[in-house]
Amino acid sequence: MVHVLAAETAIDQQMASVSDTLIIAMIFAYAIAMFLFAIEAAYGRREALKGGGLVMAGAGATVGAGAGPGGGTDDIKVNLRTEEPEAKASRHVLGSVALGVTVVGFLLNVAQIATRGLAADRWPWGNMFEFVVAICMCSVAAFLFAAIRYKARYLGTFVLVPVLLLLGVAAKWLYSEAGPVVPALDSYWIAIHVSAAILATGAFMVSGSAAITYLVARRTEFKRAIGERVSGIAAKLPSAELLDRISHRFIVLGFPLWTFGVIAGAIWADEAWGRFWGWDPKEVWSFITWVVYAAYLHARATAGWRGNKATWIGLIGFACLLFNFFGVNYLFSGLHSYA
Repeated sequence: MVHVLAAETAIDQQMASVSDTLIIAMIFAYAIAMFLFAIEAAYGRREALKGGGLVMAGAGATVGAGAGPGGGTDDIKVNLRTEEPEAKASRHVLGSVALGVTVVGFLLNVAQIATRGLAADRWPWGNMFEFVVAICMCSVAAFLFAAIRYKARYLGTFVLVPVLLLLGVAAKWLYSEAGPVVPALDSYWIAIHVSAAILATGAFMVSGSAAITYLVARRTEFKRAIGERVSGIAAKLPSAELLDRISHRFIVLGFPLWTFGVIAGAIWADEAWGRFWGWDPKEVWSFITWVVYAAYLHARATAGWRGNKATWIGLIGFACLLFNFFGVNYLFSGLHSYA
C-alpha cells in the first residue's frame, strides 16, 4: 500500500496533461495524412509502365499463386508492372505532403508516449490504452520505412485507417489516467516482453495492410486480364507481386520479434507466477498466432507458396493477432486481463 501511494503522489500532472493533449494532436495529424493519401490514391497519376506486355500467370509468372481471384493456376494473361521493385508511384504533391504530415503525427505519437512515461515515472505501456498507442506508433514507423524503402506510399490509407480506428477506440473506451501499474507489471521484463510484442505487432499491421491491398490488386489484374475496365483507387495500385513481397518482408521482420516476445513472456511468467506456461488465454492465442505465422513462412520457404494462398495464411495470422489483442481481453478472464 505504501508503495502504491508513493507511486500515485509521484505522478506529474502537468506532464500527464501534455500527454493527453498530444493524443488529440496526433489523431488530428494522422487524419489529415489519411485524407491526403486517399486523395492521392484516387486522383494521383501514375507514370507509364515500362517493359509492358503480358505474361502468362501459371506459366512461370511470379505474380502469385493463381491468376484467378480464387487462387487457381489457370494460364491467363495478366498485366504486370515490371519496374523494379517499387512500381514507380508518381510523385504527386499531395502524397509528399501526406508523408510529411504522417511524420509529424509520428513525432507527436512518440512525444505522447514519452511524456506519458515521464508523468508516471515508468515504462509507458502498462495497460491497454498505452499498448494501443504504442502499437500505432510502431505501425506508422513500419509504414514510413516501407514508404521510404519500397516507395510504398500507396499503403498510407490502408495503414492509417486502422491506426485511427485503434486510436479512437483507445481515446474513447480504453483511456486511463497516468498512474502506477499493477504489481504484476512492476518489473523490468515489461521493457523486454511488451516492447517485443509492440514492435512485432507494428510490423504485422503493415503486413496485414499490404495483404489486404494485395487482394484488391490481384482482383484488379484479373479484371484487366479478362478485358474489364478498372477505375478508381484500384486502378492505381502497384502490382500484386510487389504487395506480396512487402507483406512477406514485414512478416519476416515481425516473426522473430514475436518469437522473442513469447519466449520472454514465458520467462517473465515463471518469475511472476512460478510457471512458464499455464494455458492462460493470452498465452494460448499468442502461441496460435506464432504457429500461423510460422506456417506462412514455412509454406513460402518449402512449398513455394506465393500470392493468394500465402496471403490468406498471413491474413489468418493477422486475424489471430487481433483476436489475441481484443477478443481475449474482453471475452476471457485470465492472468493477462489487465494487458
